[in-house]
Amino acid sequence: MSSNANTWLTPAFLREKFEAGQNYEDYLASGSAQHRAGWDRLHGLIELSAGERGLLGSFERRLNVVISSGIWCGDCAQQMPVIDHIERAAGGRVVCRFLDRDEHADLAERVMLCGGLRVPVVLILNEDFDLLVLAGDRSLLRYRAMAARQLGPSCPVPGADLPADEIRAMTVDWVASFEHAHLMARMSTKLRMRYRD
Repeated sequence: MSSNANTWLTPAFLREKFEAGQNYEDYLASGSAQHRAGWDRLHGLIELSAGERGLLGSFERRLNVVISSGIWCGDCAQQMPVIDHIERAAGGRVVCRFLDRDEHADLAERVMLCGGLRVPVVLILNEDFDLLVLAGDRSLLRYRAMAARQLGPSCPVPGADLPADEIRAMTVDWVASFEHAHLMARMSTKLRMRYRD
């Protein structure tokens, strides 16, 4: 991303996109039953640990989350159910809004990764819609697992389910991204002055 990326991702623009987005359920309802089935299947395989639920439930600052996604996208179906679990566990301190990449090309073009219009791209923002973390299109441990299969001695089977350890590692990565963003917001001088904490 260019050094002037923040001029393209102003709080006003990000607030506008957040307000145009849909919550998880409404977003999935806008897609086909076939696509939703993949998301639902992965959602059922994800489980946050007691420690992760406790961590997310302890958040003190609100995080607004804008997600450029595609219901048709396998990487979205494999990862965004984790984000829904995180949002639910945070008890209102994480509020996510999903946007279709193609319908919101103005956002997708501003958050291109590796020179492409990738999905998912997750923008974690503070309560003022300042950018804290931009993550996508796969978590680090997901990339490690894929590299081990594709660059190593074996090739993946098309359409294969994710192994349980990969789902767990991906969950750990996403929770860490949200913890990182929350700590940035919690330690923000501007917000600490506002809340006198």
